[in-house]
Parts: sequence; C-alpha cells; structure tokens
Amino acid sequence: MRSNIKTIAAFTGVTALALGLTACGTASDPAASGSGDDASKPLVVAASPTPHADILTYVKDNLAEKAGLKLEVKEFTDYVLPNTATQDGQVDANYFQHKPYLDDFNKKNKTTIVPVVDVHLEPLGLYSQKLKSLKDLKPGQTVAVPNDTTNEGRALKLLADNGLITLKAGVGADAELSDITDKKGLEFKELEAATVPRALSDVDAAVINGNYAIEAKLTPAKDALALEKSEGNPYANFLAVKAGNEDDPRVKKLAGLLNSPEVKKYIEDTYQGSVVAAFGPAK
Repeated sequence: MRSNIKTIAAFTGVTALALGLTACGTASDPAASGSGDDASKPLVVAASPTPHADILTYVKDNLAEKAGLKLEVKEFTDYVLPNTATQDGQVDANYFQHKPYLDDFNKKNKTTIVPVVDVHLEPLGLYSQKLKSLKDLKPGQTVAVPNDTTNEGRALKLLADNGLITLKAGVGADAELSDITDKKGLEFKELEAATVPRALSDVDAAVINGNYAIEAKLTPAKDALALEKSEGNPYANFLAVKAGNEDDPRVKKLAGLLNSPEVKKYIEDTYQGSVVAAFGPAK
C-alpha cells in the first residue's frame, strides 16, 4: 500500500472533526450521517493502492463518465482508516478487504460496514530471497507472517496445507501461533502485514499478502514458493459501505462497473494471474 503519509494525516485530522460533528448532529443531519445519495456528488472511495486503487482508477478513467458516475479515489496504506473513514462518513465506500477481516473488524470496533459486491482475489503466498523451493526450508529457519487475526490464520493455513507445519484440528482461518502442534523446527516472526515484504531479506521466508507482494515487485504467480488456491477461496476483496448506504445509486453504479467484462479483462491483462477476478462475465 504505497499511499503517501499526507493522505493519512489529512484523513486522521478529518476524523477528529467528523467525530465532533457527529456528537452535535442528529440522524437526519447530513453532518451526522456523512453520506448521501446525491447522484451529482462524487462517490469517494477509500482504497489500498495496489490493486484496489489501480482498478478504481481504471474505472474512473474508462467507464465512469459514460455511466454517469463521478468517482474520487482516496488511497490509504493501512487496514484500519478505510473502515473508520467509511463508518464516520468521511468517505462513501471502501475497497480493500475480505469478509473474514471485515467480520473481525466490525466485532472489535462496533462498526457496521457491509459488503456490496466481490471484485477480486489476491492469493496469499510464501516468498523467499534465500530459498529456491519449499524443500529448502529447514528446521531452525525463520518465517515471517502477518500479525493481524485473519491474515495470520490464513498464513498458517497456507503453511499447513503445504506440509510445513501442523495445526490443531478444526482451528480454521482463526489459527494463531499457539495452535501449531508441530512447527517442524521452524521459528516465526509476527509483523504488520504491510511491513512483511521489507523484512524478506532478514528472514528465510515470509508469507505476504498479494497486494503487498505486487507493490514489492514480486509476481505471485511466478515468484511464490507456495500460493493459495483461487477456487473456493473465501478471501475475495469487495466494495463495502456503511450499512444503510447499499442503495445509494452511485454505489450501485460502481458495483456494476466493478463487475463488468471490461474490469475482468483489465484484471486478467494487468496482473497475469497474480490478481484474479472474483466474478464471472456480466450477463
């Protein structure tokens, strides 16, 4: 997520202001709700830079005007501010996350963000600058994994599926390091997901989210020692809004464009299997 710090700082400042307005407003006050369905206003969408903002920018430059949609894209480099900004009404929607992450976020933060439409999948992968294959990973070596709840479980499942560790039966996507029953001699380093690619040279291998791998100039389909399967994968990334805003005409227009044949082709041509469309051709 390569958004500049100014964007984050600006939105952090706006957060404080929005909270103040909410405290003074009512449910019918636009200042309190922070979001409207005026089709003449731009739809402001918070997004991770790659591939989310890239896909939105393609829609903005090639499809939005013809559809009568004004689209504004705001890039964020973390996994918290896009949801808080959507909840507070600083932005109208966001596009950066999958359902297990959103479910966990809503539960912990008492937010009411809901999915609108699936767009793409970024297969999680295991990478190394020191090893050529999985069989080269030996006892005593260190593997970095994301430290947030859903992505750590996802990373451990990838390692278990490839025989590198053994997990307790039935732990599923919520697995933690304490759920490993056999580390097979491996050591683990927990890091914030966005920082894992920068630590790749300091560890023997690392499990990296697809968007961060692409930003680090890695090609998941070619460079990963192990890669998640796309079929049946529950981690599709989607357009999301605060509950109650699903019927905003601008949101519906963007949802349709994000599931269009043009966007599917853009994803296939641009990412060559490193990002996979999570929808079929529009009917």
